[in-house]
Amino acid sequence: MKLRSSTSKDTPRIIEIINEAKALLKSLNIDQWQNGYPNKEQIENDIQNNESYVVVNNENQIMATTMFTKRPEPTYKNLEGGIWLIDESLPYGVIHRLAMAKEYRGLGIAKFIFEELHQKLEKSDIKSLKIDTHEENLGMQSLIKKMGYKYCGIIYTNYGSKRLAFEKIIE
Repeated sequence: MKLRSSTSKDTPRIIEIINEAKALLKSLNIDQWQNGYPNKEQIENDIQNNESYVVVNNENQIMATTMFTKRPEPTYKNLEGGIWLIDESLPYGVIHRLAMAKEYRGLGIAKFIFEELHQKLEKSDIKSLKIDTHEENLGMQSLIKKMGYKYCGIIYTNYGSKRLAFEKIIE
């Protein structure tokens, strides 16, 4: 497996994976990604900003996708019911839009993505990675906690949806 930056040629496959994730969330009665987000425009914007990544196998088939940035997340400025582990003014990484292709779920790809992003942050001497997820997305919460992330509080998306916020100190 390899994590690489996405290109515009990857957009159709990324959208396919995102749509599969939307269907999975809907089947689990989780009201996450059910309002038109994420969409093609968002993915293309991530690619333009060099913040879209895909995991490919040895045959160069796209298995998963995520968005990763080192830019501050505006919605993380207002954290309710807790505090971030590292001061908000210090640099940190953020993961959004993490999704596996349905035929590759359960193979440890998400763990691989987190480990690769942790290494990217270490090389940049950035000590924190933050992520948020829907309060009913227990699968993602379980993964995040297994990866050593700590619950920090509640944030609200720019469209007003409640999300649980987590952070890990990268050492």
